Order: sequence, then C-alpha cells, then structure tokens
Amino acid sequence: MALEVTVPAVPPASATTTEVADPRRRLALVAVALSVLVISFDMTILNVALPTLASQLQADTGQQQWIVDAYTVVFAAAMLPAGLLGDRYGRRRTLTTGLALFALASVVGTLADSPGTLIAARTGMGLAGALVMPMSMAVIPGLFPAAEQRRATAVLAASLAAGAPLGPLIGGFLLQHFWWGSVFAINVPLTAIGIVACVLLLPESRNPAAPRMDLPGTALAAAGLGALTYGIIEGADAGWGDPVVVTTLVGSVPLLTALVLRSRRRRDPMLDLALLADRTFRWSAVAATLISLVLFGVFFVLPLYFQSVLGTDALGSGLRLMPMMLGLLVAAKLTDRLVSRIGARTVITLGLALLGGALLFGSRTGPTDGYGRAAVWLTVLGLGMGLSLITAQASALVTLPPARAGVGSGLLQTLRQVGGAIGIAAFGSLLAGAYRGALDTGGLPAEAAHRAGKSVVAADAVARATGHPSLSASAHAAYVHGMTVVLLVSGLVAVVSAVLVAARMPVGGDAGVDADTAADAPEHVAAGDRR
Repeated sequence: MALEVTVPAVPPASATTTEVADPRRRLALVAVALSVLVISFDMTILNVALPTLASQLQADTGQQQWIVDAYTVVFAAAMLPAGLLGDRYGRRRTLTTGLALFALASVVGTLADSPGTLIAARTGMGLAGALVMPMSMAVIPGLFPAAEQRRATAVLAASLAAGAPLGPLIGGFLLQHFWWGSVFAINVPLTAIGIVACVLLLPESRNPAAPRMDLPGTALAAAGLGALTYGIIEGADAGWGDPVVVTTLVGSVPLLTALVLRSRRRRDPMLDLALLADRTFRWSAVAATLISLVLFGVFFVLPLYFQSVLGTDALGSGLRLMPMMLGLLVAAKLTDRLVSRIGARTVITLGLALLGGALLFGSRTGPTDGYGRAAVWLTVLGLGMGLSLITAQASALVTLPPARAGVGSGLLQTLRQVGGAIGIAAFGSLLAGAYRGALDTGGLPAEAAHRAGKSVVAADAVARATGHPSLSASAHAAYVHGMTVVLLVSGLVAVVSAVLVAARMPVGGDAGVDADTAADAPEHVAAGDRR
C-alpha cells in the first residue's frame, strides 16, 4: 500500500523532512530518474529528427518552427502552476498524471499524419513535461532524510543533464533503423515503467495548507511566460523588429509585472520570489540558469556542424556527442564527494571554469579540423556541465522548505527554461549573422544567394542545384566561423558566471538569508534555512 507523507506548512527549523528513511527509497529514486530522463531527452531528440519529420509530413518552415516551439513554450508557461498543483494535491499524483499525459501525447505524435496533429501532440508533451519536471525534484523530501537529500537530488540532476546528449543519439539510432514515429513511440514503454514504479514505490507527499489554485495568477503566469518564451525564440528566426515578436515581447512585460505584484500580496504565492532571499538558492538558481543559457547555444550549433560540415548522418551526430556523456558520468560520480570536501560554491565555480575553458578551446576550431578537437573539448564540457549543473540544482533544492518543494522546484525549472530560450535566441541570431557575413555568394543570382544565406543546409542544396561546389566549401567555412563565434561568446559567459558565483555565493553552499532581506522574508523561508 502506498505511503502518504503530509508536510506541515511551516516545518520546524530542526526537522525539515521525514527522518525515518523509506527502505524502498533508492528504487523509487530510479523510477523518478527514469521519468526525468524521458522528459529531458525529448527536448533534444528533434534536433536530428526534424528534417525527416518535415519531409515525411511536408511541413513548411513555420510549421517546423512550431513543432519545436510548441513543446518549449508550453513547458515554460505551465511550470509555475504545476509546482503549486503538486504541493496542494500531491506530488506523486501530479507526477504520474504528467507521465500518463506524456505517454498519451506521444501516441498521438507517433500516429500523426499532418503537421497540425504533430504540433498538437508536442503541445501536450510540453504540458506533461511541466507537470513531471518540478515534481521529480519535489518528491525528494518525502523519500530521503536530510543527510541523503543532496545526493538524491544530484542523481536527478544528473539524469536531467544526461538527457541533452542522449536525445540526438537515441533519435539518430531510431531514425536509422525504424520509421520517424519511433522517436515518439519510445516514450510510451518508458513512461509506463515510470508510472508503475512511482505508484508502487513512491510515497505521496503534499502540503495540506497549500492554497487553492490561483486562477488569475495561473493565467498571468501562462500568458506572460508563454509570450516571453515565444517572443525570444521567434525573434532569432523572424528578426527582432518583426511585429509579432515585438508584440509578444512587449505584451509579456505587463503580464509578468502583474504576476509579480500579485505574488507579493499573497501569503503562499505560486511565484514565490521570497525564496530568492536565501543566498544559496538565489545564486544556485542564477548559476543553473546561466549554464542552461550556455548549453542551449552549444546544442544549437553542434548537430549541424557534425551533419553538414563533417558529413555524418543522424546516428553519427548523436555518437559524436558521447564524449560529453563520458565527462558527465565522471562528474556525476565525483560531485557529491567534492561538495563534501570543498563545498558547493567551489564545485560550481570549478565546473563553470571547465565549461568556459572547453568552449574557448572549441572556439579555435578551423574549417579543416576533424572530429579529434571536438572530442577533446566535448569531454571537458561534459565534466564541467556535470559539476556545475548537478551541484547548482542540488544546492538550490536542498534549501527549500518541504512545504514549498513544488513551488520552489517550479521556480528553478522556469528560470532554467527562460535561460535556455534566451540562449537559443541569442546564439541563433549570432550564428546567423556571422554565417551570412562570412559566406561568399559571388556569381550567384540574387534569389539563390538569398536562399544560400539562410543556412548551411540551404547553401548545400543551392550548390547542388546550380553546380557551384565552391559554394558548399564557402558555406562550410562560414558555418564553422559562425559556430566558433558562438562558442567564444558562450565560453566568455561561462567564465563570467564562474566569477559571479565565486564572489557572491555563500562559502560551502550553506543556506542563509541575507541580513537585509531576512526581515522581509516569509516565515516558511526562514524556517527552511540551513546555516
């Protein structure tokens, strides 16, 4: 029979979680980690599958954009309400509901026969992912005693980080051996295993004092975050002066402002900005957001480099990301031990420094360089990503009062999603501008030159159609130039982030509310501090 843990609204400072360890907790953690992994690799699996999907479903450029964006926009927009929903109605219940919805949407995606149906399926997946992601972290206090929570959270953070490089690999393998719908069909058995395991092994936990759903706040959060995320992503493709982009970005400002003002007036808000009064949570969240910004830029440029410049297929592109996975696995083994010895702040700083060094080394890639250089810096990148992202997320989440675990996890994941969207937009615009500036289209008709300037894939197509092999060579060199500019800027962002964390995060990652904000922090934040 499933256990149920009800967490008091204001836990005593000395008892922040259940002290009796559930003997099934490690099996339950594996089930939750599997759930996170499925959601995580689905974010990147379309990086290699989209060209095949577009061809099979005859999707135009705008529809392709929405196949990707529908997931991201809904995912970011629904994260905050999902956190409050789990706190009130039960985190296990919300988690399993999200997994079931994800499986259903995946079935629809598998059977889709038109771009519109696939876009609807991706929308459902985004909503389901928003239910799963914050709840996967929020169930930890109900499973593990305080002494084991950081390690358990690190396991989930590692699963989340591992999904990014696994997505292209899984997608490439499936596309090489099966039909395009298999990239969605694989979700069904995995989520089914996750549901059964969560129901049998995971204790229910909730906050009985959590308020009812704030419908106006939910509407403001969904509309504001959805508009902001869509505007940022679309701006990179359509241009920042596009009327739709300007309208959505400008429109998100009053919506999010109203959400913040409403949240400040409520005792248990959906957007609990008072959690940021804890310096460890604040700077861990900042670090996780900046890491996401940097990594989304990397994942944006690498698949095309492997496929268009190095000439690999979809599976080969995924395999070439495996050095990153190797570095990540090493980091996952080392993280907990390093945090115990030198503190979370030092580990995050070290990880960001490695991340920055790897990207700066990668920015020296030349048009004639093969895969060897990439394998070296991708390994270091995985190590730095693991040390910094796993530790940052674990450090943020272990500071949360158990009663606010869902809301706090939702806030953290929302910040990461917005950071990722900014990374895609900023680095996408940077790549496009650098590529067009370095591309030689001399001797081509204006129409062909315009098409070649859109992407390296388009340039290769124009070169084949017009019999200009020199255009392909120029396009490949131009793309490598654009990629190195992106890697250079993202590397500098990582280095600056390391400096910020080293200067501002509390020593050792100990939780603590600033003296100037403690007086204004709600009681539940102060009660959850660990000094």
